[in-house]
Amino acid sequence: MPVFASALAAFIPIAFYLFFMWKFDRFDREPAGLYIKHFLWGAIGAIILALIGSYIIGFFLSLSIPNPEIRHRTETIVVAPVLEEITKGMFLLLTISDRRFDNITDGIVYGGAIGLGFGMTENFTYFLTYGKTFDNWLMLVLVRTSFTAVMHCVTTASFGAFLGYAKFKPLIFKIIFPPLGLALAMFIHFAWNFSVSFSQTSLLGFLFLSGSILIFIASFKFAVLSDAKIIFRELYDEAEHDILPYEHVTILSSVQREQKGWIDERIRKAYIKMATALAFRKMQVRNSSGANKNIYENEVTLYRKELIQLINGAR
Repeated sequence: MPVFASALAAFIPIAFYLFFMWKFDRFDREPAGLYIKHFLWGAIGAIILALIGSYIIGFFLSLSIPNPEIRHRTETIVVAPVLEEITKGMFLLLTISDRRFDNITDGIVYGGAIGLGFGMTENFTYFLTYGKTFDNWLMLVLVRTSFTAVMHCVTTASFGAFLGYAKFKPLIFKIIFPPLGLALAMFIHFAWNFSVSFSQTSLLGFLFLSGSILIFIASFKFAVLSDAKIIFRELYDEAEHDILPYEHVTILSSVQREQKGWIDERIRKAYIKMATALAFRKMQVRNSSGANKNIYENEVTLYRKELIQLINGAR
């Protein structure tokens, strides 16, 4: 099929998934620039490293597995899940230190963006390589857009969720949870690749991945609701100290915050941003130590002062 048609088929659905996932994180939405950087890592950086690694491993496999069919299935079922999850996830290991990466939701969003970027580029190459006829091309677009690209999103998002959970936990969590998250990502990837490699198990593969996607959506929703609880808990304490009104606490921790009329519209967006940042920085103060704790404490003081000035200025 033409390059342009394949490019559109690869990009448009992934762009929709990317936007939807970013919007779904409604209470502490990630900076668009950092979000796109993760997407681009998946679309370019992780792909390049995976190709290099696949070429090297493929060379050694050719020396030990002469049968091309067995070698291809080994690369697909064993090598790809391990290699691709490592190349996708390694960027999360770099950005986890960023102060904007602070919980499970952030890990899901950033990891999901990487997976979608990887899935988009991989889809494009598959559409060009294997879409020899229109029927074949259309089937590839439907299957890979609905399942394979989403699989990449789910696996890397799962790894990110484990990283986000462990970030502000004791050291034992930081040691145990990242390998567990990576192992889960590899298993989901392996199970999908294995099942669709054989006609007898392909239906089980689609059922397994469908279930994994539903669990991912439920987990994402749970993480977002947990963010709302953090905002409520931390801002309720601020209301007790007369920093902001009690009635605003419930609004700021719900979708009502996007509605007009509950506060001066001129300051609503800035008010939401500062109050949310204050809530999460307070949570981070309690769960950090050393230099990071001092930084978070200073930011709490700053956000509290700016919030008071904002409220007083609107009166």
